[in-house]
Amino acid sequence: MTLRINQEIIEAMVAHARRESPIEVCGYLAGRDGVVCKHFAMTNTDQEAEHFAMDPKEQFTVVRTARELGLRVCAVYHSHPVTPARPSAEDIRLAFDPTTSYVIVSLANDEATVKSFRIQKGDVQPEPIEIVPGDLS
Repeated sequence: MTLRINQEIIEAMVAHARRESPIEVCGYLAGRDGVVCKHFAMTNTDQEAEHFAMDPKEQFTVVRTARELGLRVCAVYHSHPVTPARPSAEDIRLAFDPTTSYVIVSLANDEATVKSFRIQKGDVQPEPIEIVPGDLS
């Protein structure tokens, strides 16, 4: 699989990560027709630099909003403020949905790095990211 995503969404995730650093940020990505076209920045309820947790009420609201917009939540994203864009042992342990992309925004270097992964029963596979043009509406 390939994660097809608008450049504006990449920029929004990076901006979210930079704004909240050194705390990890998290959120959902949603799309239609196989293209991510909306990002939902969410609250890291743990407010920690090395892990994140999402508020279940906020998750429910985001999923409902995405559906109302005709979108499907297809990815979870979070940041690594000082480590590379690769899943940690905790990321792998908490990845329950093999149909979901797991996107990591790393701020470890001057230029942010964004990578996507598919994780199934502890097996981590890099997922290519294709930047696609498109209207975000």
